[in-house]
Amino acid sequence: MAWDVIVLGAGAAGMFAAIEAGRRGRRVLVVDHAAKAGEKIRISGGGRCNFTNLGIRAEAYLGRNPRFALSALKRFTQWDFVARMDAAGIAWHEKTLGQLFCDGPATQVVGWLLEEMAAAGVVLWLSCPPGEVARGPRGFTVETPRGVQESAALVVATGGKSIPKMGASGFGYRIAERFGLAVTETRPALVPLTFAEQELEWMRPLAGVALPVRAGVARGDAGPPGSRPGRGKPGAPAAFDEAALFTHRGLSGPAILQISSYWREGEAITLDLLPGQDAAALLRAAKAAQGGAQLATALARHLPERLARHLAERFGPRGPLAEAPAARLDALAATLRDWRLVPVGSEGYRTAEVTLGGVETDALDARTMEAKAVPGLYFVGELVDITGWLGGYNFQWAWSSGWAAGQVA
Repeated sequence: MAWDVIVLGAGAAGMFAAIEAGRRGRRVLVVDHAAKAGEKIRISGGGRCNFTNLGIRAEAYLGRNPRFALSALKRFTQWDFVARMDAAGIAWHEKTLGQLFCDGPATQVVGWLLEEMAAAGVVLWLSCPPGEVARGPRGFTVETPRGVQESAALVVATGGKSIPKMGASGFGYRIAERFGLAVTETRPALVPLTFAEQELEWMRPLAGVALPVRAGVARGDAGPPGSRPGRGKPGAPAAFDEAALFTHRGLSGPAILQISSYWREGEAITLDLLPGQDAAALLRAAKAAQGGAQLATALARHLPERLARHLAERFGPRGPLAEAPAARLDALAATLRDWRLVPVGSEGYRTAEVTLGGVETDALDARTMEAKAVPGLYFVGELVDITGWLGGYNFQWAWSSGWAAGQVA
């Protein structure tokens, strides 16, 4: 059968592109291998869907050319999406760092998108894995279990490689390469970091300990410890003031997920365990006021007890604080400000929230998401070499890029 637009993928970007194209009177078919649409939406934000962020900006995105994202993000903004949520009667609230979540379950968002597709006349085929994609007499052909489908335009919104148990694969990248588009290196992002066994010997007893930190990556161009997000030399990794969590395999928590997008094998991560505080002054004050106390006791006033005990045993002087040499306390303060640890890897695509890298942005039109060399072919969402920070940035990219493609496909 012939369609005006075929959308491969019933995730956030694909459904939004389909809605916009359908509203323009286009005959739209959405094809997805999954049994249900919007599964990543459903599980996101602890089931509450962190659907956007109030602080959308170029610095919150990674890729060879993060500014590529600005055209779509400025033409369909976070406020535009919020307005649609409000019109749909979906209540929401703001949490920390500009993150917006649904008051109720994320399934509300999925249900709303499905209703919008139906209202726009979009046809949805689930449990229908797409096969070979090729040029056809009307533009493109897509093999499906329901026969070969033809369309003038093809929107590829199949997502990245993250969470393969949900069916994620490199299918969309293969389509890009099939039509001559370059794909940058892909790797797991927003993912917990893992450590070697010798490090895990002391980390495992800390499993479950969480605390606020300033986390970064130790690189020569990273600037001084504690440098703020978006500052420093171009391409320098950010530092994030959020929580870190010790696990049986290494480190997790929002701060660690954030820096995982910047970290590379062989590099150290940096943790400021007392962000916004003067560690040296705190230790000097403790020595003056609690001279008879042990270091672990003094540290436990500012850090989780198990972590305080570990730091005191590993880095601190023995005996009462009153007897601690000033040089030893200064060295400990330096560690508290800039504790350097070297992961050996990450939990991989199994738990990664997104995929870093993807379809090269130089090959795409920033206003429409259309492949410059292949008229009628569009790539949107996670497939593109645009990856956002944790906190709703990737969903906004999905809405905005899908919207952009839907205006012209």
